[in-house]
Amino acid sequence: MKNQEIAVIGAGIVGATAAFYLSKAGYSVTVYDEGTGQATSAAAGIICPWLSQRRNQEWYRLASNGAAFYPTLMTDLAEDIHHSAIYQQVGALVFKKNPATLLKLEKLALKRRETAPEIGDLQILSAEEITKKIPLLVTKDSALFASGGARIDGQLLTKKLIQEAIALGATVHSTKVSIESTPERNYLIKTDTIEKEVQQVILAVGAWLPNLLVPLGYQVDIRPQKGQLAHVHLSNMKDSENWPVVIPHGEKDIIPFADGHILVGATHENDQGYDLTPSQVQIQAMIQEASDIAPALNTATLVETKVGTRAYTSDFAPFFGEVPNNPGLYAASGLGSSGLTSGPLLGKMLVQLVMGQATDLPVTDYPIEKYIVKKHDN
Repeated sequence: MKNQEIAVIGAGIVGATAAFYLSKAGYSVTVYDEGTGQATSAAAGIICPWLSQRRNQEWYRLASNGAAFYPTLMTDLAEDIHHSAIYQQVGALVFKKNPATLLKLEKLALKRRETAPEIGDLQILSAEEITKKIPLLVTKDSALFASGGARIDGQLLTKKLIQEAIALGATVHSTKVSIESTPERNYLIKTDTIEKEVQQVILAVGAWLPNLLVPLGYQVDIRPQKGQLAHVHLSNMKDSENWPVVIPHGEKDIIPFADGHILVGATHENDQGYDLTPSQVQIQAMIQEASDIAPALNTATLVETKVGTRAYTSDFAPFFGEVPNNPGLYAASGLGSSGLTSGPLLGKMLVQLVMGQATDLPVTDYPIEKYIVKKHDN
């Protein structure tokens, strides 16, 4: 397998992880990424799937195992897990509308901790204890604290993964591509200036997967969702590096970083297609909602708006595997808003498929053939 050529299309969290581990395994890797609308490059997020109340068990196993994989990934990238700007376990605070619901969530988390010890310590904190952990918050409510919760900077992570892949010999082209199958059952990667034939390809383009597979005669169950994040700065709050991430009972998470830099978001806009235009109306509404629990955000300086496009299937479930009837062509998508949590593990499992190894989770639990179908098969 050493020096075998493989193309990775898409340099977001899934593709960048796959490129890194393929390069590490000795493959000759070429990465193609247009760089438009990539969800990961616009994302910073919360790694805390154990406190989700989604009922899809396959989704939970992927997200939980994805969270557990992060320390290994950071070690493989030679990152200090305790002092990395990319990933840091700062703990997570989860609010619910009433104390009974919070107690129910604590019970669920304690049960899940039996198989996921990375959740860490669990404790329902009073309003006073919350303010000691994160002075930004002003609340009368209690919250469930999980010490294993973490924050992640998706842009820094993908940059590091690609840098390490290049150091291991990978090549990166910032360009739009198309793919064709050849009579020899190989794949022709085409750009405006390049044509390259390879035996194996990983498609990790998120919401843009239909653009590559529809020309090959497939129907693809993927739709785009626009997401916007607000990056704000509070000049009088310099000690924010170790504050926990906050998951209010609304949808607008609060993610503190160092030196008073805070991310608020994100929006979930299902009617905007692939539009990447920042919306000041949406951003201000999002900051206003978050300021209900963090009033200082009303006076924060808006540094930038991050906009990306998430990929969803019709039943909100992710998938990965070999594209039906196309040996050596692999794809993954449908991660939605859990891309930062599950993406690295999914990228690693695509590498396991390429290498003919058993995947960390059963590929049959995330059936690609349910979402990618040959048109004449219907």
